[in-house]
Formats: sequence, C-alpha cells, structure tokens
Amino acid sequence: MQSKRHQMMTAALALIFSAGMAEAETIEVAVDKMAFSPADIEAKVGDTIEWVNKDVFVHTVTVKGGFEIMLPLKKSGSFVMEKAGAIGYYCRFHPNMKGRIAVSLP
Repeated sequence: MQSKRHQMMTAALALIFSAGMAEAETIEVAVDKMAFSPADIEAKVGDTIEWVNKDVFVHTVTVKGGFEIMLPLKKSGSFVMEKAGAIGYYCRFHPNMKGRIAVSLP
C-alpha cells in the first residue's frame, strides 16, 4: 500500500511540475530584401531566435553592448534568449535594418 501511495504522489508531483514548465520555441526571422521580417517579435526566456539570411548580401544581427551574429549568404544564425527585457538590434553593414525583440518570462 505504501508503495502504491508513493507512486501516486510521484506521478502527481511530476504532473504539477511539468504543467508549469513551458516548452521553449524557435522563432524564425527572415532576412530578405534588406529587412528583418518580422521586425518586431515577442519571445520568452529560453526561446531561440533564428535569423535566416535569404538575401543576396551578408548581414549581421548586432546588439549594441551585447552580441553579434554574422549571417553569410544563404546561412542562418541563432541566439537563445537568456533574460527578460527589450532587445533592439540592427545590421552592422546596413544600419537602417533594425529589429526588436520583447522577451518575457515563461
């Protein structure tokens, strides 16, 4: 009887903990025709943003004081969102190309 009760408690706790944990997502941003699309996105901490360069130019995803990802022709790069907040980014080679990520807690 103790064993069955222990199993039921373990299953209940596993269900409670798994219900509170959201799965991380991968959000794709296309880089095409000298623009990030979509330019404004919403993500959660733990999500991965993947930028896919479909353009005929090399681009970057540059966050001032943060990270930089090089996007060669027909290649992609990604970054896992580590903390909540607003992140503005641009292409170092084409500063008029801008994007924004609003990162929230899961």
